[in-house]
Amino acid sequence: MTDIQDPAGVERELRSMIAGAARLDPEWVGGLPADTELFGPQIALTSLAGVTLLGAIDARFGVDVAALDLSLDSLQSIATLAGFVATHLRSA
Repeated sequence: MTDIQDPAGVERELRSMIAGAARLDPEWVGGLPADTELFGPQIALTSLAGVTLLGAIDARFGVDVAALDLSLDSLQSIATLAGFVATHLRSA
């Protein structure tokens, strides 16, 4: 398990969750630039995969992205999601 106080570790774990939700190779997702768009051509997250990802984030980190970010701007890229989750972490 990742130390939730370590932003880089949180990002690594989120990349793994993104890979699982989008059914992509975790090593490939791990190597993408942080500004890679989640719904862009590389990751191509679908709305269903997005819901799966949000549920996994809530279960793992206790951060309900959909409730805290009504416009879902945090889902722009890997970096925006990682920053949002790191900012809203509570003890898991």
